[in-house]
Amino acid sequence: MKNTVSLTTAAAVLGALGTLASPAAHAQSSVTLYGLIDAGIMYTNNVASGKSGGALWQATSGNVNGSRFGVRGSEDLGGGLHAVFVLENGFNVQNGKLGQDGRMFGRQAYVGLASDQFGSLTLGRQYDSLVDFVAPLSATAGTFGDTGFAHPFDNDNLNHSLRMSNAVKFTSNTYSGLKFGALYAFSNNTDFAVNRAYSFGASYTNGPLAIAAGYLQLNGTQGATASSPGAVDLAESTANGKGGFALGADRLRSFGGGINYTFGPATAGFVFTRSEYTGTSSFGSQGGDMSFNNYEVNGKYQLNPAWSLGLAYTFTDGHVSNTTTFGADPKWNQVDAQVVYRLSKRTDLYGEAMYQHATGHNYVAFINTAGGASSTANQVVGTVGLRARF
Repeated sequence: MKNTVSLTTAAAVLGALGTLASPAAHAQSSVTLYGLIDAGIMYTNNVASGKSGGALWQATSGNVNGSRFGVRGSEDLGGGLHAVFVLENGFNVQNGKLGQDGRMFGRQAYVGLASDQFGSLTLGRQYDSLVDFVAPLSATAGTFGDTGFAHPFDNDNLNHSLRMSNAVKFTSNTYSGLKFGALYAFSNNTDFAVNRAYSFGASYTNGPLAIAAGYLQLNGTQGATASSPGAVDLAESTANGKGGFALGADRLRSFGGGINYTFGPATAGFVFTRSEYTGTSSFGSQGGDMSFNNYEVNGKYQLNPAWSLGLAYTFTDGHVSNTTTFGADPKWNQVDAQVVYRLSKRTDLYGEAMYQHATGHNYVAFINTAGGASSTANQVVGTVGLRARF
């Protein structure tokens, strides 16, 4: 017993001396592999095929949360400063293909420095401030309906159809409930102002109350292509087989805000966003303008630790100028419902139903992830799926 204690003590002392002698003695680092796989079966009552339409059954990937895996890391540099990085891949679990227009790390890819006192400064491919601050209060939040509950055409980018490449981003720490941030994405073009983006936003949380606001501007997205070196690539919004629709323009301005309030197991929220497209060719508007006002109310209720329910309604009021084939004032009404059953801390089953009605000359319903536009003004989507996290 005596020898055992002596040997243990000696080993501990030698280990401590070895640690002190190491040049990285005070540098604590971590690297974490993480991911989420979302697979399901979807039914859409009407998807246009030529001049007619019909029902569509499809196996889905990422109907709620985009399937992904990633690596995040942090290294303690001392003095409250850390080196951080994230590399996050998006993919289709049904066929194994890369998402985000075939990018290896299309969801996120950045490196930077984080301060315990001030916040983080990161460089790379990242989310804008509307996504960071306003989207979490919307039904497009990753903890809610996310992809399937996007506003028509994801016109305000709350569902991050477009991510910002070549971006420099600052995100503050939280000070008495207040958090803020800003992003600038370079065009990497000799024409500095073409295909660049910038945004800023803030949020405030105080007990059950949460409020947020944000702004995003994209310049020159009309000419953005898969080979463009600029801040955004419009091909991303159609690259994942989800029936996306790219809204291109010489300039996009999108701004909005939201509020959530929690009452015990229930959370109620309201979000407003306005998106203004200048110099667009969408909906037959040749060099004209488009705008979308989105009014969303949403609610979630945690029945018990296993069951949760969610409901959202969005009214979108649009306006299109210089159009000859479409009406000038389209409108969309969309109702979304969700039920989630948790099998474990990491795995759950979900069911979703979405209904959209469009009004306006030549406009049709088009629910995000539906597999295509309806041939009529109405569209219904129902999905059951499984999510596994690691």
